[in-house]
Amino acid sequence: MKNWVQFLLCVLFSAGLWLVLNLSRDYVAIESVPVVARSNIEGRAAVSTSEATATAQVAASGFRHLALGRRYRRPVQVVFTASDFRHEKEEMYAISNTNLYRYTSELFGDGVTVESFISEDLVFSFPEETYKRVPVRPVLSVSYEPQFMALSPMSLQPDTVLVYGEPARLENVEYVLTHPLELDDLRSSVHGKVRLEAPSGVRLSHEETIYSMEVTRYVELRSEVKVGVRNAPMRQSLAVLPSTATVVYRCVFPVTSDPVSGAEFYIDYNDFLRSRTGRCVVRSTGLPSNVIDYTVTPEVFDCLVKE
Repeated sequence: MKNWVQFLLCVLFSAGLWLVLNLSRDYVAIESVPVVARSNIEGRAAVSTSEATATAQVAASGFRHLALGRRYRRPVQVVFTASDFRHEKEEMYAISNTNLYRYTSELFGDGVTVESFISEDLVFSFPEETYKRVPVRPVLSVSYEPQFMALSPMSLQPDTVLVYGEPARLENVEYVLTHPLELDDLRSSVHGKVRLEAPSGVRLSHEETIYSMEVTRYVELRSEVKVGVRNAPMRQSLAVLPSTATVVYRCVFPVTSDPVSGAEFYIDYNDFLRSRTGRCVVRSTGLPSNVIDYTVTPEVFDCLVKE
C-alpha cells in the first residue's frame, strides 16, 4: 500500500512538472477580446456606447493563454488616441488594425505578442455631446529669491479645454481653474503638471495641464527720460506735464545691451482724445529683448493742448 502511495505521488509530481514546463513555453493561438473604446474625440462622448471584438493570432506562454480565456469574459476598456480613429459616418469611428498594434498590451496584457490581427477594423459608436471651449486659468502663488523673476507669464499646455455638459450648465462656465499651485523662492525655471478643477456637473476634455515658466536673474537700471508725443495732428501741439520721467528697467543678467539708447517714451495723442480728464499713461517703444519689465514714475501725466 505504501508503495502505491509513493507511486501515485511520483506520477502526480511528474504530471505537474510536465504541465508547468509545457505551460511555460510560448504558443501561438487565436485570442478574441471584446473592447469598449475610451477617447477624447472633439464633440463626442468619452466612452463608446458600443463594443467591438478584436481577434488576433498571438504568441504567449501557455499560462498567459489560460489567463486570457478567463480575463476577457467582460469587455476591456481601452484608451485610444483620438487621432488614431477614422470617422466613418455619423457617430461611427473606426480604428485600423495597423493602429491596433500600438495597443497590444492594453488589449491582451503584458507578455503577449500579436503576430497578426484577424478581425476587421474595429468600429465604435461615439454619440455627440454638447460642449464649449474655455480658457484655463492658473491658480498660482509664486515667490522668488532676491534678484530673480519670471521672464514671461506662465504658459499652459493646453491653455484651453472643452467642457461637456447640459447647455444650462455650460452657460455658466467661462473658464476652468487649475488646482492651487504654490511655487516658493524660485531661482530657476519650473515645469510640471497640475490637475484641473472640473465645475460641478460637467466633464473636461483634459484632466490636467502642463505648466512652464522661465525664471531668470535680473539687474535694475535707472534712467531719466524725456516724454514725447506721437500721432498729434499737424498744427496741433500737446504739452505733457511733467515732461520727463524716471524709468527703472529690469534687465536679464548679465546686461548685454544698453536699454536706454534705443528706447523712447511718449504720450499717444489718441489716448488723450479718449481720456475725459486729459491724464494719460506713457507708452514705450524700442526696448531691447533683454528688458523683462520696467516701471515709470510718475505713472500718469497731465496733457494740455497748446493754443
